[in-house]
Amino acid sequence: MSRVLLRGGRVIDPGVGSDMIADVLIVDGKIANIGVDLVAEGAEVVDVSGNIVGPGFIDMHSHVNSIAGQRLQARDGVTTALELEAGLLPVELAYAKAAGEGRPINFGFSASWGMARAEVLSGYTAEADFVSGLSILGDPAWQADSSPTQLRAWLGRLESELGDGALGIGILQGYAPRSDPREYQAVNELAARAGVPTFTHVREIVEADPTTPVDGTEEAATVAMDLGGQVHHCHVNSTSRRHIDRTLGVIERARAGGASITVEAYPYGAGSTGIGAAFLAPERLPAWGIAPSSIVLVATGERIRDEAHLRHVRSTDPGAACIVEFLDDSSASDRALLERSLAFEDSIVASDAMPVVWPDGSTDTREWPLPAGGMTHPRTAGTFARSLRMMVREHGAWSWLEAFRRCSYLPARVMRSTTPAFDAKGHLGIGADADITVIDPARVTDQATYLDSTRPSIGIEHVLVRGEFVVRGGDIVADSYPGRGLRGQLR
Repeated sequence: MSRVLLRGGRVIDPGVGSDMIADVLIVDGKIANIGVDLVAEGAEVVDVSGNIVGPGFIDMHSHVNSIAGQRLQARDGVTTALELEAGLLPVELAYAKAAGEGRPINFGFSASWGMARAEVLSGYTAEADFVSGLSILGDPAWQADSSPTQLRAWLGRLESELGDGALGIGILQGYAPRSDPREYQAVNELAARAGVPTFTHVREIVEADPTTPVDGTEEAATVAMDLGGQVHHCHVNSTSRRHIDRTLGVIERARAGGASITVEAYPYGAGSTGIGAAFLAPERLPAWGIAPSSIVLVATGERIRDEAHLRHVRSTDPGAACIVEFLDDSSASDRALLERSLAFEDSIVASDAMPVVWPDGSTDTREWPLPAGGMTHPRTAGTFARSLRMMVREHGAWSWLEAFRRCSYLPARVMRSTTPAFDAKGHLGIGADADITVIDPARVTDQATYLDSTRPSIGIEHVLVRGEFVVRGGDIVADSYPGRGLRGQLR
């Protein structure tokens, strides 16, 4: 029987709204007791006085799916990383691959709308791999409207994936922005019948494209109101850009009307995607208020020079990961927009973490520290520590209790609708999973930058997954792989 006693920390439980100095006893991967001066014979005692102890962060939007990427996320306080916006196909293979390789933190996958559509409309063979899946972004065939037969085929594929344990349906609607809105409604009808959430990268908003078939945020909100299902609006900051106040107003009105629509944000002014994405076509950039030079290739750090260069890369390597500068992190007014997206009522922190890519094309390693030369978006390493620094310490917009509610409790509550395992996550109740993050409140901050993107966060002193240390004394425990797959279970 394994026992760990975390002694004397400031223990925060967003499940019951408590904030107190106490000990936390962990027995066999579960919270066994919380109290003052606990005695536990045979327990390993770890002094955490002066630190904050709370439920581990649950990242609802992570594309890393690798040991290297998950270690960076663990150093950022994350104990569960979920691939929900894009999803993977087939999920059975995705879970098997992750379990076979081992993972430092927990993982899970939604069913991939994009890959299911690509299989039917483009003849694509899905291999449960996000990096190779980026290559389909430059193929217009999968972005087209579906015939009735095609629609039935890919909806059936998604329904089968839900039966195999997918955590919901990930919808990359923004990557097929001209497709028939009736298809978006159909996939949400499927999800509502199955009782699972959808996770949407919305199509373009009217300010970016007045000719869009429907405003992306309005579409998601209307579907949530009309169908009564659970709709999650991904990275509202990057899809809304300088129109965040208007789109948040749409979500607020939908909620007031009874819609179950949740929202997430990350604290960076640049996004990341495959360069073949429809919205990065040269003729589309002015609508986003950006130019080719606003795009930087992740693997090389090369900035796109001009329209001809952009067209060349999109045609020769449409899956190439790139960073897209849609807001200016150095601008006070743009930073205020990001802060408003994070401060919005019940807004969830989620990273949109991207794979680490090395010059030889590899995307994973068991080496720690990570080998030199790896590149990613800094949000992979720093989203949660950056959010804590900005919103708790610098601006006082969140209490520590509110921070854990947004980083741990609220994402667990979204996921519990389809996955009973999340009932035991996101809080520190007796019997809860011992997924725990221990933070030095004075030191916690991000270190990753756009030029040095794999620098781990600091001030995350310990991270435990299922009661096992994956971060100890501020660094990775290299032989620790306690992460487990979390699978949907239709109710």
